[in-house]
Amino acid sequence: DIDVVIPIPDTSRTAALELANRLGVKFREGFVKNRYIGRTFIMPGQAARKKSVRQKLNAIDLEFRGKNVMLVDDSIVRGTTCKQIIQMAREAGAKNVYFCSAAPAVRYPNVYGIDMPSAHELIAHNRSTEEVAELIGADWLIYQDLPDLIDAVGGGKVKIDNFDCAVFDGKYVTGDIDDAYLHKIEQARNDVSKHKSVAGSAIIDLYNN
Repeated sequence: DIDVVIPIPDTSRTAALELANRLGVKFREGFVKNRYIGRTFIMPGQAARKKSVRQKLNAIDLEFRGKNVMLVDDSIVRGTTCKQIIQMAREAGAKNVYFCSAAPAVRYPNVYGIDMPSAHELIAHNRSTEEVAELIGADWLIYQDLPDLIDAVGGGKVKIDNFDCAVFDGKYVTGDIDDAYLHKIEQARNDVSKHKSVAGSAIIDLYNN
């Protein structure tokens, strides 16, 4: 009963367009993006992330009113962005709001250079798809399947057999990541630690000035 597929700009547009083509339903741009707001999932503090989502996107009522809408995003990390966006879609008059993630569920932290949230700040960590759907307020949630994702990107001229899928399946390719290391990262990356770091930097700047 999907009436329209709407991407969360900009990174999910290609996935949403192909999804609409395969389903045979309309593809519409339902959000206007503010180019001056950065990536929300890396911002320190939940309050700042929620505020930034509302500043970053504006819903076009005409594209939502009275429709069953399938929203498509590239991934779900903390769930802050998609929860706010789903609420915006409902406020714009959507009858039902379904949500599709072009990536599998992100359940584990990245340890190879991307400053992702700690494991317990990842909304899918130790939760089922149905539980995540309830938390973000979606009427239905669907994730990309990991085997299908690997199959989709592993072909071409050069066949790739092995990918680092640790954020999805918890299997770290270097083989040297244990619970102690993950706990250390957890302590360094959680919001409380980041707030302390920001506060400490502010005190140093004040002293230096």
